[in-house]
Amino acid sequence: MTSVEDQLIDWLLEGDPSIRWRVHRDLLGSSESTVRGERAKVATEGWGAKLISLQDQDGRWGGGDYTPKWISTTYTLLHLVWLGLPPGHPAALAGCERLWEWQGRWRVPETCIVSMLVRLTAAHGYHAERLDGLAEYLLSEQLDDGGWNCAARDEPGKHSSFHTSIQALEALDAYHRVRGAAETGEAQARGRDFFLRHQLYKSHRTGRLAIRGSTRFPQLPQWHFDVLRGLEHFVDVAADRDQRLRDAVDVLLRARRADGRWPTYAAYPGRTWFQMEEPGPSRWNTLRVLRVLVWWGRPGESHDADTSNLSHLPSA
Repeated sequence: MTSVEDQLIDWLLEGDPSIRWRVHRDLLGSSESTVRGERAKVATEGWGAKLISLQDQDGRWGGGDYTPKWISTTYTLLHLVWLGLPPGHPAALAGCERLWEWQGRWRVPETCIVSMLVRLTAAHGYHAERLDGLAEYLLSEQLDDGGWNCAARDEPGKHSSFHTSIQALEALDAYHRVRGAAETGEAQARGRDFFLRHQLYKSHRTGRLAIRGSTRFPQLPQWHFDVLRGLEHFVDVAADRDQRLRDAVDVLLRARRADGRWPTYAAYPGRTWFQMEEPGPSRWNTLRVLRVLVWWGRPGESHDADTSNLSHLPSA
């Protein structure tokens, strides 16, 4: 690596454990023991430890299951997934248990919330006998165009929603990783093809930006779709590089600051436990974008390949 790249890596490694373990895995190709050791610190240091310390005595967060946003049990557990809390942590398992008790009181399932529950259950390693049933529900809700839409229950002819579709895809991928009984491969492929037909983020009617704000990348995307979140899914599943994503990658490149880093964006309106980073250069977003660019620059390699040389990264 050049001195500039060394400086960038050193800067990232000065950040939160949730950043450091991914730098070792995705940018440095460090040993599994190093990655595992750094990831374990998410539970004991920094942002992850702080979130865990805010858990209520009954196992929930924020006094609620899905609300208040963004400090409820659902969203705090989702934040811990993004930070990389290792599966099986007692705090996360207790939170998942509360959510499944809440799920038992649902009158009618809602696709976005089902997606989050499936993803949280699988990612945190919680055993739920009804998980296969919820995964089957997601499969049954897939629309003819390959995506999903929470509103389709009331309006069957609706076009798929980017917001709902990315959540459903993330859920099915997490479910597949824990070897759930329901077969999800074809549904996932159709869901990703939905995004590819839209060049990830563009309207099928106009070919222009479909969702205002989706070219900005808040550190925690909550239930919202954005270009970085969409590209991260393709990295997560080690998808082949598809040139229909070129414009989306260019969105990331154009957002790069003059110092070679990516900025912090304002959070979505609502209550938050704490601010992860101050305005300015963001270690969190810089790491996320670099991970995408490494994948984009090396077609056919999985997300955990040795990426110790960053010199191949494309520039704006």
